[in-house]
Order: sequence, then C-alpha cells, then structure tokens
Amino acid sequence: MNVAIVKYNAGNVYSVVNALRRMGIEPTLTDDAELLRKADKVLFPGQGHAGEAMDYLKARRLDEVIRDLKQPVFGICVGQQLLCKHSEEGDTPCIGIFNAEVKRFQPQRHEDKVPCMGWNELEVRSEGVKSEKCNPLMEGLGENPYVYFVHSYYVPVCEETIATADYILPYSASMHKDNFYTCQFHPEKSGKVGEQVLRNFLSL
Repeated sequence: MNVAIVKYNAGNVYSVVNALRRMGIEPTLTDDAELLRKADKVLFPGQGHAGEAMDYLKARRLDEVIRDLKQPVFGICVGQQLLCKHSEEGDTPCIGIFNAEVKRFQPQRHEDKVPCMGWNELEVRSEGVKSEKCNPLMEGLGENPYVYFVHSYYVPVCEETIATADYILPYSASMHKDNFYTCQFHPEKSGKVGEQVLRNFLSL
C-alpha cells in the first residue's frame, strides 16, 4: 500500500511515521503534489500554529492539492482543524472541507487548563437515528475507549462529527465527510485504541 504523509512545517509528524512503521507500513513523507495525488492513502497530521501551517501550504499550493484529493485522507490534530473553513488561531482561513469554525477553549473554572492535555474518553456516535452502527473509522474500539489529546483549539460538534470528547464542553473528537476523515486526538500516542483507528483508516 502506498501511504503518503503531508510534509509541512508542523510538529509531531515523525511520531506518525514511526507508528505506521510499527504496523509494517513504510510511508512517504512528502510535500510533492504528484506523490500525494498518486498515494492510496494520505495522512495529514501535525501540531503547531494554524496560520503558519496554512502559509506553508498555500505557498506550495498544497491547500489546493489536499482539497482536490479523491482517495481517503486522514487529518490528525491540527490536520483536522486545517480541514475546516476557518480557525480563531491567527484568524486563519483554512482549507474548507468542513464548514466549521475552529475555536479556542475558554476556561470556565479554575481547574480548566488550556491547552487540553492528556487522556480523555471518546463518545462514538452511531451513523443514523435508527442505526447502532458507527463510522468505519471508529469500529472495534471497545467500550469506553480512551485516547490522548493535546490542543488549545477545538471544532464544535457538527453534522460531520462521528465521535465527541468533553473538555469544558463537548466537541468534535473525530469527523467524516466524503473521503476526508479526521481526529483531534493523536492515534499514534493512544495505545491499542489509536492503533485500531489507524488500521481502520488504512482499511478504508
């Protein structure tokens, strides 16, 4: 399987590379548009500042490349946020796959710390009102799955939300629209649950 990871000025990319290697996948880390278009699967991970990340992507027209990809694409952490239409971080216009505004956590109590950092429970949503089946990305995670988060900004719960987490308020922990899948948490740092999420994506 030809798996590409979008290379841009965001941290934490190599932890995703290493996670895939542990699973027997040797990914290509690249900012080459043609290599991204030819890949069977594309991962779009990262940590960092939304504005700086979008500047890098736009300078290389990678925002357009990502928007036009037809194969499964997986946005992770900042990758999820950049696939939305706008981020409050730096008042940044983003790629716009999801019609959602990325917002900064606003502490409500003394114990509310920003960034949100640590393990939190996923609430996996069913696909429809009468269905108990979840999105394929969330299959096989077991009861009360816990995953690892590090973020100061969040995507509000919306029509494309397939799993939520609760920190200060409920928010989108994972999303899906067309061939684009996302998670706010770090699957590469989330033990067996995170590995299952990665396997689910690679099996799409």
